[in-house]
Amino acid sequence: MAVNFEKVILDLVTPLVVHPEDLVVKKFSEDETSVTIQVLVNAEDLGRVIGKGGKIANAIRTIAYAAASRLGKRINIDIDSF
Repeated sequence: MAVNFEKVILDLVTPLVVHPEDLVVKKFSEDETSVTIQVLVNAEDLGRVIGKGGKIANAIRTIAYAAASRLGKRINIDIDSF
């Protein structure tokens, strides 16, 4: 059972941003025990994706952690703007 982490995170972040054309979600690295995902958004959307006090970013990470833990993996999500 393979999980497409990029699609899961893309589906979670897309409704939050004003500029979905600038949204980039890519798998940075993956090995047997961990996955690193990089989320790049427009600078204007960074606050929307992180949320007040990081609450939205933590919610996205929690959902991704749950999906990864079913496979015995750990996931690291980096959110940044360009």
